[in-house]
Amino acid sequence: MSRAPLRVVITGASSGIGAATAVAFARQGARLVLGARGTAGLDDIALRCRGAGGTADAVPVEVTDPGAVADFAAEARERLGGIDLWFSCVGVGVLGKFQDVPLADHQRVIEANLLSHMNEAHAVLPIFLAQDRGTWVNMISIGGFFATPFAAAYSASKFGLRGFSQALRGELSKNPRIHICDVYPTFVDTPAIGHAGNYTGARLAMPPGSLAPETVAKAVVRLARRPRNTTVLGAPALALKLGQFAVPNLSAAMMNGFMERWSRKAERGEDGSGTLFDPPSEPSGIDGGQRNPQQRRAAAAAAGAAALGVAAIGAWLWRRR
Repeated sequence: MSRAPLRVVITGASSGIGAATAVAFARQGARLVLGARGTAGLDDIALRCRGAGGTADAVPVEVTDPGAVADFAAEARERLGGIDLWFSCVGVGVLGKFQDVPLADHQRVIEANLLSHMNEAHAVLPIFLAQDRGTWVNMISIGGFFATPFAAAYSASKFGLRGFSQALRGELSKNPRIHICDVYPTFVDTPAIGHAGNYTGARLAMPPGSLAPETVAKAVVRLARRPRNTTVLGAPALALKLGQFAVPNLSAAMMNGFMERWSRKAERGEDGSGTLFDPPSEPSGIDGGQRNPQQRRAAAAAAGAAALGVAAIGAWLWRRR
């Protein structure tokens, strides 16, 4: 017997991971409601979803506005007749030493990366409870485990998101058909790098080994049928957890040293707030275009090196006991 098409809502759907996930669901015949600030990018991805075999409605929404998100959720439920999965995928960033970045930019990152996800959960959980089923997928990143110097507000938002999801799972522990799923990818090659605020004085670029957005999209699609609390992509989950508890200050100090050297030596760029406050005027698409075969090979090597490094540090600490 064939399954009914999935009813899926995705925010942050106008580019990058959210867009890739929308197209991946559409290829399975899903019925989609897509939300984002920018209408140009949203309409572009909705058209791609229809071409891939799904149905997609583009509904502009400012997710930092709780009332707007509540209206968006109600409209999505009316259009779809219910919601099977909600993918909360909005995310922005700003790079620079904390004191060099305008406080308004830091606040915008917290609003978009933490408060907007809370707005979305607050809007959709009553729908899930009324249905007695549903899956909420929370896009976090390895930034939820490791502090990221030069991106202090981003760190605050991602650590907060991880704690928020854990709290929700506790509250919903007596509702076994409602799932709170977290996704933690490493660096992903999306247009977000070109959208970020930047106060480093250097031109931003993705590091070697960045994942393709489609890799993350496949993982999210799997969660619709097989929900799980934690999904880590691009590095071993155990390495993230060990690194978080074993040597958090050391890893942050090492990252800070790397960022300081990079910002001095990288190609010069103009400082500014990027698209923190206004959406791109043109479609951004899915891929950032900075990956190549050498980077894909480097991804596997980097993941292995990270695992070995953390394991070695963990073993040293254990012997010290």
